[in-house]
Amino acid sequence: MSTTLALARRAALFIALAALPGAAPALAQESGLVTRPSPHDVRGTIDRFAAAVRAANWVVFTEIDHAAAAQAAGLALRPRTVVVFGNPRGGTPAMAANPTLALDLPMRVLVWQDDAGATQVTRSTGEDTATRIFARHGIQLPPEARRMTEAALDGFVRRATE
Repeated sequence: MSTTLALARRAALFIALAALPGAAPALAQESGLVTRPSPHDVRGTIDRFAAAVRAANWVVFTEIDHAAAAQAAGLALRPRTVVVFGNPRGGTPAMAANPTLALDLPMRVLVWQDDAGATQVTRSTGEDTATRIFARHGIQLPPEARRMTEAALDGFVRRATE
């Protein structure tokens, strides 16, 4: 077996083990993620989130439906859809100056169904976005930019879940 294939299999095993019940909550608590429940179903929450993003003159680029991909592979997975969105007016100049930023932008949220059938929305915090994403590309966001990012992300999710 090639080294690349062996590493890929180890990585897949690690990801699968990390997803076992009890493993994710502790990680999520410390990882800069915020999860908010939604009274709407997954599709309704996605649509409400997209409407909030567009109302701010931002762009929804795409959705990634992990459950559909799992089903196509003959596997079952509760709904898990990643919504990819951003603000080209803000992101484009940053990417022009720091091309590798394009690996991590645009931003995304996860709309998913938990084991009880309730809809949840998980997003990164503004602080996490600054320290994990921007900092690794050599960009230091000032405190005001971190607060603005947090306010925008919180506002979009809040409008999706009201």
